[in-house]
Amino acid sequence: MMDRNADAPWSKFDPEAYVDANYRSPLEVDLLIVRLMRDYFGKCFTDGVPRTGRGVDVGAGANLYPALSMLPWCEKVLLLEYAQPNVEYLEKQASPAGFDTVWDPFWDQLREHPGYAAVEPRGRFGEIVRVERANLLDLDGQRRWDIGTMFFVADSMSECPDEFRRGVICFMGALNEGAPFATAFMKESVGYQVGDHHYPAYRVNEERVRDSLADWADDLEIHDLHHMVREGHEGIILALGRRNSAIADT
Repeated sequence: MMDRNADAPWSKFDPEAYVDANYRSPLEVDLLIVRLMRDYFGKCFTDGVPRTGRGVDVGAGANLYPALSMLPWCEKVLLLEYAQPNVEYLEKQASPAGFDTVWDPFWDQLREHPGYAAVEPRGRFGEIVRVERANLLDLDGQRRWDIGTMFFVADSMSECPDEFRRGVICFMGALNEGAPFATAFMKESVGYQVGDHHYPAYRVNEERVRDSLADWADDLEIHDLHHMVREGHEGIILALGRRNSAIADT
């Protein structure tokens, strides 16, 4: 029997254990992803563009670098997250005290681009970032954003192909036409452990990622990154593109 999203122990997710395992010592693949995102978003926006856009990171979890990648291009960034422990972690990171220094190496990669170099990240993060508890699968397309990210969410919340597909459609349906986006997936993941708890995954490869996004995206770039970060997967897939004019049926 397949584990669905509702079956996973999200209320017991340990964000500190997740950060310690994945980001406390930056992995080369994450730094590479940040550089690819930086360069793609930098191409999509001209330097000095007015910060009038609204950004969203769907299923933000305990990962700040997708939100950091949107700072120069937005006047507001919303972090949507379902697991209450992650919501509390994100709210702490967006407080006036500033985000944890664990995220500094990721900003160091971003600020090599002039569009990012002009931004003071901690002040900007606390000023424009807000956190909201929400389920990706409940997004109805009524709210729309001008730039978006979704990292290790649609493929890392359920074993069910229908929930994976619905998750991708819900994310794409939340973006305005022309909105740049970045999404990342664990390739051929069989699930993952955080602290004492196991979480489900849907096994994807480059073809499945491309097929899931192709109807909704223009200028789609798929980067199949052959980096192993733990047991139980075969790499990471990063997809970059722009939302097209298709109507998403969520």
